[in-house]
Amino acid sequence: MRKLLVSLVALIAVAFSGPSLATGYTQTRYPILLVHGLTGFSTIGGLIDYFYDIPWNLERSGAKVYTVSVSFVNSSELRGQQLASYINTLPDPKFNLFAHSQGAPTARVAAALVPSRIASITSIDGVNKGSKVADVIAGILQPNPSLENGVASLVNALGDLVNLLSGANNPQDAVAAMETLTTPGTTDLNNALGWKGVNRYSCAGTNENVSIGGYNMKFFSWNGDSPFTNVLDLSDPVLSITSLAFNGEPNDGLVSACESMMGKVISTSYDMNHLDAINQLFGVRSIWLDPVSLYRQQANRLVNLGL
Repeated sequence: MRKLLVSLVALIAVAFSGPSLATGYTQTRYPILLVHGLTGFSTIGGLIDYFYDIPWNLERSGAKVYTVSVSFVNSSELRGQQLASYINTLPDPKFNLFAHSQGAPTARVAAALVPSRIASITSIDGVNKGSKVADVIAGILQPNPSLENGVASLVNALGDLVNLLSGANNPQDAVAAMETLTTPGTTDLNNALGWKGVNRYSCAGTNENVSIGGYNMKFFSWNGDSPFTNVLDLSDPVLSITSLAFNGEPNDGLVSACESMMGKVISTSYDMNHLDAINQLFGVRSIWLDPVSLYRQQANRLVNLGL
């Protein structure tokens, strides 16, 4: 009788676990490479991960996952060069890039530099047409060079500290980071990249199929639209304030829906803010949505596409 009960419990567990727990659910053909955004890192001391708890949740059902550390603060062009150099050190033929925030334009620069190594790019709350928050900050700092230099020095010093704690040696340039994330700065970048995967003319995505340098790849994006999602999350009040820059336009606190769109748009209305998108702070995120599930679903989408 006991064996029978154990068997019944096991069958019920399998029945209600759903396909997302199945072995191979996230086992993409090409490894997943996680690309952090502005003021990001891969890991600090092996204790604090930028993509909090996400690599393990991808790996537990088959994915091979890398995380990269590019400059804490710098231009998307330079960060893209760093990413391309890192990719060239890896043995795998191609990669599926999952890129958060400034990681999205960083990934698109890398795709222009090493197109033969990119299978897909997924933009997660990505700054693909600039950020109105960056526009506001630039409008405050640039007319006052002494203030701009003072703030930049502090941010660069923080980047150097992150280098020390994470074992990285990346150059920092806070002014270049700010300028590259403004609407004019990102427009210049998109012009240089030929607007591949980004809609030049309207608030919309493009086709998921993108050709760069004669190589075909897939582009996807998603974004949140709720700056305040959890009263226990200390970052939510800050993102609620920065969201005022968008004048009511749907946004995640740092990037609007229109600014985030790239390739095939999966959704721009997830109940999460800019930090919820990476399961931060330390897993305290939207009470209505588990962002980890979005990464797993996207990995499975790529599995079904043969990527």
